Amino acid sequence: MSPQSSLSDDLTAAQRCLDELTRTVDRLERQVGTGLEIRRVRSDADHLRESLALLRAASPATGSASTVRPEMVTIPDKPYDHGLWSDVDDEGVGAKDRHAP
Repeated sequence: MSPQSSLSDDLTAAQRCLDELTRTVDRLERQVGTGLEIRRVRSDADHLRESLALLRAASPATGSASTVRPEMVTIPDKPYDHGLWSDVDDEGVGAKDRHAP
């Protein structure tokens, strides 16, 4: 079994466990009501569901976009046009015709 197949299997197993947890929380809520404690458990289960979805999206086993490299941008070696900076002060130094107090 390849590592990617194992990862996909593990993600699927985790999803099944999370689905069972959600069903169990539903049953508990019917038994104990909608108090603070059950709302916290439901919130935690929802966070797990979101985290698992993010993990699945980032997983190379699912063919996600994270395996695609971003486009390279070439930055030229020639100096920048100094006219681009004519209306700004030198950072931390101030304007050329002024001095610090």
